[in-house]
Amino acid sequence: MSNQCIIRITRELGEIQKSNDLSIAVACRDVDVRNVKALIVGPPDTPYEFGFFEFAFRFGRGTAPSFSSYGHERQAAKTDESWHSVDRIPREGPVGHGDDDERGQMPLQPQHLRQRKSLPLDTWFRTWRGERGEEWSSAQGLESILISMQSLMSTNPYENEPGFEDARSDGDKRQSQQGLSASSPSESQIRHETLRISVIQRLEEYLGIGSDGSVQAAAPSRADALDQSEDDSDDAPVFEPFKDFCKRRFMWYFSSYVASIEKGQEKAKEDESFVRMPFESPGNTMDGKFRYGELDRRLRLIRKVLDKETDLWAKEGVEAKRVESGIAANLERQFEQTVEFYKQDDSVTLDFELVDGNPFVWRLTYFGRPMTNLDGGLFRFKICFSPRFPDEQPRVRCETVLFHHRISDDGVVCYFPRRPEDAKAHIEALIEALEEESPPYDPRTTVNPTAAKLYWGTPAERKEYNRRLRRAVQRTLEE
Repeated sequence: MSNQCIIRITRELGEIQKSNDLSIAVACRDVDVRNVKALIVGPPDTPYEFGFFEFAFRFGRGTAPSFSSYGHERQAAKTDESWHSVDRIPREGPVGHGDDDERGQMPLQPQHLRQRKSLPLDTWFRTWRGERGEEWSSAQGLESILISMQSLMSTNPYENEPGFEDARSDGDKRQSQQGLSASSPSESQIRHETLRISVIQRLEEYLGIGSDGSVQAAAPSRADALDQSEDDSDDAPVFEPFKDFCKRRFMWYFSSYVASIEKGQEKAKEDESFVRMPFESPGNTMDGKFRYGELDRRLRLIRKVLDKETDLWAKEGVEAKRVESGIAANLERQFEQTVEFYKQDDSVTLDFELVDGNPFVWRLTYFGRPMTNLDGGLFRFKICFSPRFPDEQPRVRCETVLFHHRISDDGVVCYFPRRPEDAKAHIEALIEALEEESPPYDPRTTVNPTAAKLYWGTPAERKEYNRRLRRAVQRTLEE
């Protein structure tokens, strides 16, 4: 690969990572920029809503990549024949691979992912060499590929099937017009499988949860190894760059997942078989049954295991401090610097403490700023740091019951630090999230659906939101 190719790939990766797009994430190993992993979060108000869809890209001698869906890259990586690279930039559109997901038949688009063969990316993105202006061009890059892939996750997947792009029959129109409010069989099934495969099975694998609900004990963390560099040997673990990302987003979207399951239970009976759609044929079907009760149980178990994992961080932190590890000393120093910084800041009143003297667990008390809806309130937050910070980001929970559009019912806070590696930046972002007055509406930040609906609703609903917020603030003074 030429230096220009590497420069372009590196630049594109950096631009995506620095962007404010909450739906796309990319990563690669420092020693191998040619192999890139990408994650697309399913768009809101579609059957794919808040699902985690992972893809692997491999760049050849040109800059246009090949790609595979999650799961297939493990098989494809075993043979060079599974990949196609172009010799020139990028005169030819790249070739991609779609296959059944290892976690099950997850139909991102069934006609692509269930055919078990290579597919040109221009087939996905409709940039085939049919007419001028439709072919692959050098203006396209990794981000444009991901955006194009995300565009396939539409509100009505029915129209993405070959031969149904311009559906005109009465039956087709009924399917199209039903939409999400009365989901068509195809949409209901895709929604069920999005939850089952892209969310639940993914998190179960990350957390070591078995099919019987048993939880594999996490390997003990050796504090004396916390400062060692990553193992670069052949026995190094599989590159999984989105574990922490998916865990944090799962906690954000937990209420939305539960609401989807409850809505699904109203529409389908337990163990009801999927309906065969007109575009399905032998060898290209999505077979299965609606089992929302099981999904609900598994979803709630994941939530409990994540809470236990957070508690484990505190125990690991105690051991890390005992052996005077570098990360423990670093967090203790950052705590002291943060406390000193806010002592000099008269614009906001905060109180800090280390829980049980543990530098991995901070408790923050925030006093509501005057002349705001939080005026006079007293709010406590618990910030838990991982011994692998900043690779694993802190988990912040509001210990005070507060009705707020950035705080979930169980206290998970949605915020965006400008410098994820800086503990003080997390405090700054937390305060901004609490005090923001007119944030733009973005459904991808919905952690409290009820509060968000009122906050961005009609003027009357906004008044109701303010009333409920003020009541919650008043209660903090009475407790």
